[in-house]
Amino acid sequence: MLPEGLSAESLRDMYYCMVLTRTCDDRAFALNRQGKIPFAATCQGHEGVQVGAAYALKRGTDWIVPYYRDTALAIAFGVTPREQLMCLFARKADVFSSGRQFPNHYSVPHKNIASISSIIAAHVTHGVGMALAFKMRKEPAVTLITFGEGSTSEGEWHEALNFAGIHKVPAVFLCENNEFAISVPQRLQMAVENVADRAAAYGLPGVICEGTDPVATYLCVREAVERARQGGGPTLIEAKCYRAMSHTSDDNQLTYRTAEEIEALKVRDPIPRFEGWLKERGLIDDGTTEELKKKALAEVNEATDWAEEQPPPTEEDLYTHVYASGPLS
Repeated sequence: MLPEGLSAESLRDMYYCMVLTRTCDDRAFALNRQGKIPFAATCQGHEGVQVGAAYALKRGTDWIVPYYRDTALAIAFGVTPREQLMCLFARKADVFSSGRQFPNHYSVPHKNIASISSIIAAHVTHGVGMALAFKMRKEPAVTLITFGEGSTSEGEWHEALNFAGIHKVPAVFLCENNEFAISVPQRLQMAVENVADRAAAYGLPGVICEGTDPVATYLCVREAVERARQGGGPTLIEAKCYRAMSHTSDDNQLTYRTAEEIEALKVRDPIPRFEGWLKERGLIDDGTTEELKKKALAEVNEATDWAEEQPPPTEEDLYTHVYASGPLS
């Protein structure tokens, strides 16, 4: 029996989205090491939670307020490899920020992806404000707000959850707990065992799910989204996942994690685990997985070549999208 709300086709699409994200991620780090892009941030180990969460939302109605590690969430919500690579190369036609921002700072309003902030947890308050607006306008939209467990040490995170709990805004708070805030392990970030334990302080349900499993995450987020849509208020979900690579291309995780520890994490890789789940149910076979991996590589290769050829911003573009133009209404 398939999970409620998911067809065989949508499950295969989820798998492809995870593979496509991993391919984009690998390409970003390769380009950085080649000196072609200045910066890359990985989401390897997070693909399951992000894709599962994306499929629990209503496209065109619900909004996501992501953070910088949400490549899979953005791709599952309609961002293309071309758009991802344009941002990495900081090209003029970059849809996120016209080549002005760090990679992975998504801003695609026509796809219901809100702009994020480099200031850790600042986007959480923005997302709560959006959810309050939806409630005041009596719109059926729900806001999914994502962050790492390190964000829960910031004051704005606590202020946002407190406000959301009081006003019962239609929001879902999704913590992608990969156990490290850059180099700081969770045990040195908080005295509680689970981030979800903090929900009770704000009158919210706190739920834990296996973030390396996209179906488990989908079911958990789907329930929270429908609860919010029906006026039940927000939920804090903690998805237990892991970060397979260094924090960013500027980090070296071997300075705070052993090689043995990193190698041991590979058993939690969400892509082969989901691939095995699909095969057990006869939804995919070896031939299909190989075809999908080749398709993803071809798509990323084409996007890389195309994006690299696009022109960068010029001096004439300095004030584009900085000041409003035209009559004010």
